[in-house]
Amino acid sequence: MFTFKRVLSVRGIIVPQSTSLPVSHFSAYHCLRSAKRRSPYSSVDTERYSSLVKSVMSTRVSSQTPETLQAEDDHIYGPVVKAQTPTKAKTRVPKILHPFLNCQEPIETEEPASGAPARILLNRGQGRSLVPSVTRILQQTLSPDQIFYLERWRKKMIAELGEEGFKEYSQNLFRQGKLFHSALEDVLTSHATWKDRIPSEYPPEVQGYMQSVSDILEDIRAVRAIESTVQHETLNYLGVVDCVARYRGVRCVIDWKTSDKPKPFLSNTYDNPLQVAAYAGALNSDANYKYQVENGLIVVAYKDGSPAHAHQLNSELMLEYWKTWLLRLEEFTEQRSSCASSAEKR
Repeated sequence: MFTFKRVLSVRGIIVPQSTSLPVSHFSAYHCLRSAKRRSPYSSVDTERYSSLVKSVMSTRVSSQTPETLQAEDDHIYGPVVKAQTPTKAKTRVPKILHPFLNCQEPIETEEPASGAPARILLNRGQGRSLVPSVTRILQQTLSPDQIFYLERWRKKMIAELGEEGFKEYSQNLFRQGKLFHSALEDVLTSHATWKDRIPSEYPPEVQGYMQSVSDILEDIRAVRAIESTVQHETLNYLGVVDCVARYRGVRCVIDWKTSDKPKPFLSNTYDNPLQVAAYAGALNSDANYKYQVENGLIVVAYKDGSPAHAHQLNSELMLEYWKTWLLRLEEFTEQRSSCASSAEKR
């Protein structure tokens, strides 16, 4: 016999009471519970599947071979399509790797005690009428992406300013660039430092640019050339270098640029590093210059007077850009040869 306890509540007081229940009554109570659920596997043909399991787990060698299994899979699922291993784009190299430096000229470690900076004017009449400029070569060998973005920018500016407005905008940019370079030449060729200058001495269009490069001008010494023509004796191209001087003790080909938008990274300067490398390579080959230049400097000045960005190109970078420049020069030469051949056929 089992004893159950029942709890009664009388006026909020809980009073436990005992109740006796015979075993026979308990058994009857247990029988009232729901029947045990049947397993879904109870109806499975165990004999059939046990033989299957035995055949799979058997140590006997299957009659099927990898070849027959592959053929069966191909029949059911189709042949396996193997993904192709992506091929790396081949790095282009110039057909002829012309030297960047002229080994016959010693690299000077010291600057001469005195002497005015070189300024060789560009004279197209002295056998240079057919010699292409660095600017022209770069413009005619732009990549499709560069052409697309340049044309999109031009259309956007025309939509905002109109044809005449865009023409005037371009002329103003050219004029500001000339005034800026003239102001820089005035500072770099005089004995007075920038700190001795009064910003109002310069035209209003360039006062912001001059303020922008003021800190950089304090680090420039030993100016060797300003607005001077350089020509590569072997590769037969020319350009006008903005400046050759020492920046923080390192001799550089310096290129001055202006911009309305910040250009804090070298990649923001597009083809300017190629231009600097081309100028340096031409100078190193030009007999008019008795020294060599291995480094470059691109200075981006801002009209609002905010500090300019100075992008230095060390000798390793200059060599890489020199190789890329040689590729662009080869492309230009091939274009010109193709045009000449087409003209002869006509």
